Amino acid sequence: MNPRHSPLSRLLDHLGPRLGLALVLLLALTLLAGIYLGRQSVYSALEVGPETARSMLAELSDLREALRVARGDLEMQRTRHEVDRKALELVRSEMATERERTASLEEGLSFYRSMVVSEDQGSGLSLRKPELVAGATPERFKYRFFVQQKEREYEMLEGTLSAEVFGYSGEKEVSYPLAELSADFDDRASTLHFRYFQAIEGELVLPHGFSPRGITLVARASKPHKSKAKKQFPWEVQERFINVGK
Repeated sequence: MNPRHSPLSRLLDHLGPRLGLALVLLLALTLLAGIYLGRQSVYSALEVGPETARSMLAELSDLREALRVARGDLEMQRTRHEVDRKALELVRSEMATERERTASLEEGLSFYRSMVVSEDQGSGLSLRKPELVAGATPERFKYRFFVQQKEREYEMLEGTLSAEVFGYSGEKEVSYPLAELSADFDDRASTLHFRYFQAIEGELVLPHGFSPRGITLVARASKPHKSKAKKQFPWEVQERFINVGK
């Protein structure tokens, strides 16, 4: 349809230019009045005026900014808390390490005291209980033997040490010289040469199907005078060697 022949065009042509312009202005004013009344109805429903609404919008903006700052502070506090937690864990770890080191030193001190002050006040050679620690595989074990002499005047002692592991192979009781089970227990390792005490260390490998029950140690001194010490010990495996220092 040709817009010039629409009802509105025919009406404007009938009224003339001035009345047509007045009608358009009237329609525009009516639209603006509707918008104004709509806003006023909203303010009325909320029971607030324009100034109050603007104030509320400003307050809302401030609250949003405060929330942003609070979130930043919270994140900072979380970061500080994480740093403090890690620092506390580090301090606890260091304290645990120091406690372990102190216990190890006290263990070594107790060992040396026991070597110097023995309940057995006799003289000659003395054998301490062997130390056995599990190795890399079930049949492997690390060992350490201590031989000491108890004399009023400690002269250089020379002699030998022999060891034998006894137990069961099936239901049969058998024993093996340590030299057959350990490549570390050679002629040099079994030789004794000390003034106060000597430690003999190494690793042994048990035969397949063999269940150990204990170890027999025999120490023989040839100098400064002949003496002998023999003792059997049960097969007892411990977690680690006693720390006796270096």
